Amino acid sequence: MSGSINYISCGLLWIGLLVKLPDLMRHWSEPSLRAINGVLAFASLCFLFGAPSSVGVINRVSGVPNLAAPLTYASITAYSAALLILIVCWRGGPSVRRTTRSWMYGYAAILGGIAALFALGNAPEERRTDFDTYYATTPWIAEMVVLYLVAHLTAVTVSAVWSLRWGFEAEVRKRPWLRASLLTIGAGTVISAGYSLSKLVAVVARWAGHDWAALGTSISPLCAGLGALLTVVGVLLPMAGHHLSAWRDFFRLAPLDAVLDPVLNDRALRVERPRSPFLWGIWRQSTILNGLYAIETLFDKRLYDEAYDAELQRTGDGERATSAAWAATIAAAAKRSTQPVLEPVGASARLSHPRDPQALVLIADAVKRSEREVRATVPGPASVESA
Repeated sequence: MSGSINYISCGLLWIGLLVKLPDLMRHWSEPSLRAINGVLAFASLCFLFGAPSSVGVINRVSGVPNLAAPLTYASITAYSAALLILIVCWRGGPSVRRTTRSWMYGYAAILGGIAALFALGNAPEERRTDFDTYYATTPWIAEMVVLYLVAHLTAVTVSAVWSLRWGFEAEVRKRPWLRASLLTIGAGTVISAGYSLSKLVAVVARWAGHDWAALGTSISPLCAGLGALLTVVGVLLPMAGHHLSAWRDFFRLAPLDAVLDPVLNDRALRVERPRSPFLWGIWRQSTILNGLYAIETLFDKRLYDEAYDAELQRTGDGERATSAAWAATIAAAAKRSTQPVLEPVGASARLSHPRDPQALVLIADAVKRSEREVRATVPGPASVESA
């Protein structure tokens, strides 16, 4: 992989890291957030340290020939461990702490082994692209190369198995963004396995007296770049899906917001919309809930039951009937709230409004359908004239 692509990839990862850092600062105790930032940070270091020009700068500035090699290997190892920990955190379960601690300790020991083996070995001649195969027969350095390659292969293999197996489970199919994320990570880690496999084959060939260095200088970088790209995209997909879903809900909730608009304005419950588009969906949900709390005592259970029965008889869909019943009940309560004298609703007729965001979206869809049906039944100007 060319140095320019390395630096572009590194820059994009730093942008993603900057986007996630504020969340990490606010919720430092959240393990999955720490793991996501670790994946982005270590992946960016892999690209940065692996660029041939960066290798030359590191070696020259440090005065240690080939110091860039163990730094790159350490970043690859840490990236692999962070990805494993992230999948464990997403999966959850009673043993998540014990599992993450085991992986952390294991890969910390591997990092220490890489440093110790490089210090014990002797690699005086700078090799920017074929360090692995060139020093494959050098004592201690060869062990260091094998150690990091086996560690990387183990991590990506386990990550691939976990993510793909979890992605095909029935419960995940109900969460499309998580499923897309897991399948993308699975594909990325399978490709990433080609990085360590091709290098291991080249190293073993070197032991047998063959020169297959091209595997490590052509196929390995390609697998590493494409695999890391897919893996990082998979890691970021849930975040992107959350924001896209929030924007979608912001627009879908507009009809319900419009129904409650007189209540919100009359009682000064509508707060100013935040500047960040990432918060618009939450803002509209909160605004709607404020309006629903304000008119909760005006909900008519008899009207709700009648609307529910009518819609259920018409469509046979219980979920749609519930949404339609709430749409009619909320619209009637909002209209009554603006009347100067309100007739009280009996305590036995009290209803507790939905608070789940998805339920609110379905109610807003029902409001939109109701408005569309009303417009369809109202005759247009041409119909009035012909009558």
